Amino acid sequence: MAVTWTIRRAERRDLPEILRIEETQFPEPWTRGMLIDEMSNVATRRYTVAVEEGVVIGYLGVMFVIDELHVNTLGTASAHEGRGVATALLTEAFADAEARQIVRATLEVAVSNTRAQRLYYRFGFAPVGVRPRYYERTGEDALVMWADLGAPAAGGPTLAP
Repeated sequence: MAVTWTIRRAERRDLPEILRIEETQFPEPWTRGMLIDEMSNVATRRYTVAVEEGVVIGYLGVMFVIDELHVNTLGTASAHEGRGVATALLTEAFADAEARQIVRATLEVAVSNTRAQRLYYRFGFAPVGVRPRYYERTGEDALVMWADLGAPAAGGPTLAP
């Protein structure tokens, strides 16, 4: 299937669609206030959206901490799952990380979310631990995953796409 969406920086006008995806995809969705705070912090946060025909079909929020990238949130609208939207968003974020000479990436994912884990494995993430009862509403554990994006070199880190 051909890619028919574009990826761009998230804007405040995208919040209703991002929130709609959050609410349908996660038992503990981020709130409007949380997302506004995150998107406003452009020094250490980067939020992007995949847009098709003027509609947000996916989004990704990451945080930069020194030489690390932390995946805060990633979601795809249910009707667009399996089309590569999340893969495209992560690929674009990893390219940005390479330009910033980021050497590691981390995230937490629900232990039951095996579909997301498969995606993260493809990007070189590996489990390093568990945060017990990480998700307050469900009491579910989170799997902590890390990816080594390579040591800084003349050309930047080597990423595992």
